[in-house]
Amino acid sequence: MATETVTDTTVPKREETQSTEFEKNRKRYQDLIITFPHAKGWMPREPLFGYGGYWCAQPFLEGSFYAQEFFQARPGDFLICTYPKTGTTWLKALAFTITNRSRFDDFTNPVLKLNPHELVPFIEYEFSFFPQVDVLKDKGNTLFSTHMPYELLPDSVAKSGCKMLYIWRDPKDTFISLWHFLQKRRSEKGPLNSLEECFDMFCQGFSVNGPYLDHALAYWKAHQENPNQILFLNYETLSADPLPYVKILAEFMGYGFTVEEEKNGVVEKVVNLCSFETMKNLEANKGDKEREDHPSPYTNSAFFRKGKTGDWENYLTPDMAARMDELAQEKFKGTGLLENGK
Repeated sequence: MATETVTDTTVPKREETQSTEFEKNRKRYQDLIITFPHAKGWMPREPLFGYGGYWCAQPFLEGSFYAQEFFQARPGDFLICTYPKTGTTWLKALAFTITNRSRFDDFTNPVLKLNPHELVPFIEYEFSFFPQVDVLKDKGNTLFSTHMPYELLPDSVAKSGCKMLYIWRDPKDTFISLWHFLQKRRSEKGPLNSLEECFDMFCQGFSVNGPYLDHALAYWKAHQENPNQILFLNYETLSADPLPYVKILAEFMGYGFTVEEEKNGVVEKVVNLCSFETMKNLEANKGDKEREDHPSPYTNSAFFRKGKTGDWENYLTPDMAARMDELAQEKFKGTGLLENGK
């Protein structure tokens, strides 16, 4: 008896519907965005648009508006919240490895073969523009990330009570890392402005998702108001001595290490697996390899430059450094943020 092959078209049709829905909303978002104030960006043909006290590129705002409308956070979810180039990739790797350590051994962990950004999706990028990515189809996935300022997060995040992880980094190193990163971007928006021009704009608050100091301060205040929901980490402190802070991270997420695990060196294994040197030298993150789940203007290797603290000293003049330090001191005066982790 002949058997009939039936092709299940449910998934493709659903993806097509999602894509059509997004494009329809995208036009609505674009019509709104062009009414916003705009300013010169770090690239000549990529302006920044002012919204909610921040300056953002148009694609970021489109994705953010979609996430605000449609992303539904759940109580058991974790949202990794960062400003670009403050330790996002590292924190994603740590969070994924900590929460999934019982599922994988030292040789089967996906961190060994995939870029951490493929394992923890951005709600304003993957969720909005690429709903077909594998990790979004996994209903068991609880890890998401965002570069969105605290004030722009979807309402569902606060209502769900899901936990948030934020990492803060010296603004001087943040600027240098961001400037180098954007130089590696494959774009038709024109070349990046000079370091001096971009630094002046960064200090004035004109940068992607900037002002950076406001971005950090908003999450810091939210952490102070609700420390059980928002963990606030310091990049420099975490880099200097990862072990105790990885344990704090695991405890906060509800995946604390057992006495036996600590005795067997599991914490050290997590730290080593997620270290900058280990991830940079993985085959998946070398050369011009690209993300497997969707096109990106960056190759995987672009996410791994130096990972060092204090690299700003090789690029900024003493006057530039003093200017940035004074701005931070003034912005954070009386908040306790600069003392965090020291």
